[in-house]
Amino acid sequence: MKYRKKPVVIEAIQLTDDTIDEVLNFTNNKARIDVIGCDMVLVIPTLEGDHIADFDDYIIKGVKGEFYPCKPDIFEETYEKV
Repeated sequence: MKYRKKPVVIEAIQLTDDTIDEVLNFTNNKARIDVIGCDMVLVIPTLEGDHIADFDDYIIKGVKGEFYPCKPDIFEETYEKV
């Protein structure tokens, strides 16, 4: 059997130095800044547990209001602006 992904419009924001505050607001402050070693990281709580978002990752709001990071190359292959 073959299946096609249903078209779904999502909300997303790209994490950059300039958008950290916007990302925190976008996630309703569910994302948090943490320190691991000497590095500050953005932690995104997901349905599968906490994930670390790298700069340039997209933070996606899922269909059930959940958030998760997505690598830029995957995002650009999967989504287009509407």
